[in-house]
Amino acid sequence: MKNVRNWNEDVIRPVEKALTESGGIVVLKGNLAPLGAVLKPSAASPELLQHKGRAVVFEDIDDYKARINDESLDIDGTCIMVLKNCGPKGYPGMAEVGNMGLPPKVLRQGITDMVRISDARMSGTAYGTVVLHTTPEAAAGGPLAIVQNGDIIELDVANRRLHLDISDEELNARLSEWTSNIVPPASGYAKLFNDHIPGADTGADFDFLKGCRGSPIPKDSH
Repeated sequence: MKNVRNWNEDVIRPVEKALTESGGIVVLKGNLAPLGAVLKPSAASPELLQHKGRAVVFEDIDDYKARINDESLDIDGTCIMVLKNCGPKGYPGMAEVGNMGLPPKVLRQGITDMVRISDARMSGTAYGTVVLHTTPEAAAGGPLAIVQNGDIIELDVANRRLHLDISDEELNARLSEWTSNIVPPASGYAKLFNDHIPGADTGADFDFLKGCRGSPIPKDSH
């Protein structure tokens, strides 16, 4: 806005005095996240912002907790950790588990960051090269659901790309054979949530509430 005065450039900084060269958040897309995924470059390791690695897959948070401390886990610092079924439908509730701790065998090597990908969320103050909110989520049959151990994944933040290195034919074949192992709730609020919460890309809000804000306040209930 040309005629608006900025009273404090320490709070609203002009472009030429930006704190960083790029914004704090990027949206990635690709065959692994057709509807997008989110990463915070300001919290990531610069050397990992363009990275290819072998996927080490955890099917859900319980699988992660059961195996992450196992010394026989086939993982090293170049791998990409993949956590499934932690999105709005999968957890359910999109829990704050996306900032997965690294395996002890890797930490002992002095490695403090690895690429991590999930459909979960994490605190805005958390650290790491962590891809979050991958959509569609695994529980909804998104491509994250069919990632297998050993698959090669490419993260290319400069080009806003998140790519699973398999052919379109292989991707479609895996998706066609995929079935969910999540038992949907049978009743109550949990069922309402499961049936009417869309993905993180649209805000993970009840679909029947869209466009309904600002309705008249009803009479008191006594």
